Order: sequence, then C-alpha cells, then structure tokens
Amino acid sequence: MAKLALINRDLKRRKMVEKYAKKRAELTAIINDQSRSEEERFAARLEIQAFPRDASPVRLRNRCQLTGRPRGVYRKFGLGRSKLREFVMLGQVPGVTKASW
Repeated sequence: MAKLALINRDLKRRKMVEKYAKKRAELTAIINDQSRSEEERFAARLEIQAFPRDASPVRLRNRCQLTGRPRGVYRKFGLGRSKLREFVMLGQVPGVTKASW
C-alpha cells in the first residue's frame, strides 16, 4: 500500500487538472491558431504559464485503484500487476485467461 499522502496528492492534482482543463484547452487553441496575432498568442502563453503547477496533466501519475501502487499499472484495468494477477487467478476479470502454449 502506497503512503496515503501520495495517493491524496495525486487525487488533489486530478481535481486541479479537471478544474483548469477547459481554460487550458481554449488557450491552447489560441496558441496553435496561426491566424491570430503574435501578441494574442504570446498573451495566451503567459496566461497558461500563470496556472498552478499541479494544473498540468503531465504531473498526473497512473496509480492502482486498490493499493495506490505507482508502477506496473495496467491502464485498461486501472490495477497494479500484482492485484490484476490476483483477480485474474480468481476469475474475477471477464475475458482474461492465463496464457499457456
């Protein structure tokens, strides 16, 4: 089990990213629009840079939904490799079987 503080920090970051997502998308569209003036695009860059650091989606970390483990997480299931293996062996993950050849 990961430290609770690390799990809570990641949850806080996810909320922050969600809060600023719409505004970030609008400003990014302005920045990428070549028909806009350089001053407008530069102002949009400055506005994005003024956002809090945790508002950036790059700072998010995929974590296991059960244990909070940061590494070895399968996106499709949202579980760490150890928990995924445990559930697959119990037959609780539909459509997944142990490979054998």
